[in-house]
Amino acid sequence: MGGIASGSLDLVCLGPKRNVKCYNRYFVNEYVFHTKEYSQGKKTYNSGIYVKRSICNEFEVNYYEKLEDVIELQYHNEHNRVFLFKCYWYDTIDIGIGVDLHHNLVKINTKIRLRNVDDVFFFVKQCQQVYYTYTPSFRKDCFRID
Repeated sequence: MGGIASGSLDLVCLGPKRNVKCYNRYFVNEYVFHTKEYSQGKKTYNSGIYVKRSICNEFEVNYYEKLEDVIELQYHNEHNRVFLFKCYWYDTIDIGIGVDLHHNLVKINTKIRLRNVDDVFFFVKQCQQVYYTYTPSFRKDCFRID
């Protein structure tokens, strides 16, 4: 009954291969994502990332950042692959975020980053795309998300 699933699970239990592949763009959740570096000089902006995450099922944290890297892990056969996005997140837990209810925009202070964070990787399926632009106040350290 579980022959194929059991064999696949055995390969996953061995852990990923030591070599990984990196990409500068990826299509998922009906979005085309580009890394920050790949987006430089392009007419379209596709590197904004948003991830909604629950902590202890009571407290919801929204993570925002620009995509640094797309990483593929392979688990000992070509069908067992996992794609991850690498991001260094802005601090949206304490003081780095605000919400403009009148315009329905999120404001982020880009000078404040999360510190001592081990979670720089997220499954690509968890991510949504956002667009960053400077706030109308012309402060260079704040972006708003449309």
